[in-house]
Amino acid sequence: MVALTQDRNTPRAEGDERTGLLGLNQAIFAGAILMRNASGDLIEGATATGCYGVGMALERQASTAAGATAIRYRPGVFRFANSAAGDLITRADIGAVCYIVDDQTVAKTNGTNTRSPAGIVDSVDAQGVWVRFDEALTRAILS
Repeated sequence: MVALTQDRNTPRAEGDERTGLLGLNQAIFAGAILMRNASGDLIEGATATGCYGVGMALERQASTAAGATAIRYRPGVFRFANSAAGDLITRADIGAVCYIVDDQTVAKTNGTNTRSPAGIVDSVDAQGVWVRFDEALTRAILS
């Protein structure tokens, strides 16, 4: 491309709702943790490596082929279940990266390199962990 020689109507994304394509054989529930795999597909939160948390699913959706089914999701701060024992997240972990256990649970550690990062611990209360899902921020912190 060459440099502009006149005004340009540059598109922008409004709001915080996003849409992405699901990976192979996914069954996502509304309210679940979504993560992006190495192929760029969105998949259900699970104990796996090579992925990054992207946010919370806004709808129930299923796929049988990678890249064929869209799902709406939202990055932001959401409360999910806290892990237990040595992986229990406490207020001392606010500001640290937490890791995905399943589609509704996060943990303090990467489980000896078996879990992918969810996002940043924003707060902790008696009902769970508030996680800031910002894929770019999480990737930057861990690189």
